[in-house]
Amino acid sequence: MKIYVYVDGFNLYYGCLKGTSYKWLNIQKLSQFLFPKHSIEKIKYFTAPIKIRENDSDHDKPNRQQIYFRALRTLDCVEIINGSFLSHIVNMKLVNGKGYAKVIKTEEKGTDVNIASHIINDGYKGKYEMAVIISNDSDLVEPARIITMELKLPVVVVSPFRNNTFELKKIASFVKQIRNGVLLESQFSETLTDKIGDFTKPESWN
Repeated sequence: MKIYVYVDGFNLYYGCLKGTSYKWLNIQKLSQFLFPKHSIEKIKYFTAPIKIRENDSDHDKPNRQQIYFRALRTLDCVEIINGSFLSHIVNMKLVNGKGYAKVIKTEEKGTDVNIASHIINDGYKGKYEMAVIISNDSDLVEPARIITMELKLPVVVVSPFRNNTFELKKIASFVKQIRNGVLLESQFSETLTDKIGDFTKPESWN
């Protein structure tokens, strides 16, 4: 069965990669481990370029992200689709309930809409026989419903978190979780090579 995989990059990161040594993740290997009997035709990785806040002490985040993007681009079946980050000032209520404070709120924009657009467009074009969503975001319930109910194609939800969102679990054809053992076995080699030359895994990710 031909599979297209749609990866919510930040949901994956915060769900099972942050604070671990598994960040150097080969998405293609992960997909093959999760679906060994199927053909992984395409993996679409949805994310946004990181922006550093003024009070952020770790100024190397964008560089590490770009190195990881470079690693993903060594995989022929992977396509990176970027959204964006927007920052704006909002009034937030204080914990003690006495008044408000102005804060800078940074939000990642575009991923949900991009995944929904691609999964529906690819489905109507007949590019896959089964869609896989690696995310736990309930905003993806409606595109999953369209694929399963209207196109009559299976949608598998792979949750990066310990539990699936109820709404996604309800609409999915079936669900899977990502285990640490699979993450361990799905790492890139420490050193990779592309058309520019050799590059290595970020040292802080060891």
